[in-house]
Amino acid sequence: MLRGRWIGMLVLCLVVAGVFAWLGQWQLERAIDTDPPPAGVTEQVRPLAEVVEPGEYLPEPLVGQRVETSGSWVPEDFLVVSSRFNDDVEGFWVTGQLRVADRTSIAVAIGWTADRAVADAAVAELEAQADGSTVDVTGRVISDEGPSVPPRDDPQRMDRMSPAALLSRWHDTADLDVYRPYLASTSASAGLVDISSPAPEEQSPVNWLNVFYAVEWAIFAGFAFYLWYRLAKDAWEREVEEFEDAAAAASD
Repeated sequence: MLRGRWIGMLVLCLVVAGVFAWLGQWQLERAIDTDPPPAGVTEQVRPLAEVVEPGEYLPEPLVGQRVETSGSWVPEDFLVVSSRFNDDVEGFWVTGQLRVADRTSIAVAIGWTADRAVADAAVAELEAQADGSTVDVTGRVISDEGPSVPPRDDPQRMDRMSPAALLSRWHDTADLDVYRPYLASTSASAGLVDISSPAPEEQSPVNWLNVFYAVEWAIFAGFAFYLWYRLAKDAWEREVEEFEDAAAAASD
């Protein structure tokens, strides 16, 4: 084991183990949030512009943050989204394009109903009220669910709350900045029911997946040393056997 090539391999194992140890420490540092958001921070109503900018992804700690904003509804852009649940009851959301600034909009889920006819009536009422006046909206800002493929028998149906999908059906969208997340209003209108939107669960300051990865890197580092020991021991045992066989042959 003290021969040059095995010492060289030991040095190589030390380098590999050192890299694995550094990766494990890196994962461990990211596994523990030393500055977690205070409890109940998502329930403090903040201006939308302070939480996320148009076109940006919503950071994980801010998903479900209560925000407030104001703007005007864009006519003809009130759309119905299916497969929405309120306290385990399936129904529909009525959504709208809220123009919060010049050439800037956010998708808003205005309210819920279990009856499609009520949703369609709400769309008609909201269209009649969309006269360009300013409205105030308070709700939770939530990440885009991503678009889905509509069923063949109903190509206009939407089952996911996706601002990207809604944008494809909105009007007056040239050079429009759009928020990636959407806003679930806490107060319904036009005969709709308030959307059930409880506070998000408080996040643990420990990311256990990263802890698992850190343990994995430590195991890999230990395995590097074990592999060197096993190979060197096998080579030594073979040399001992060859020496003993040669000595036995010489004595015959």
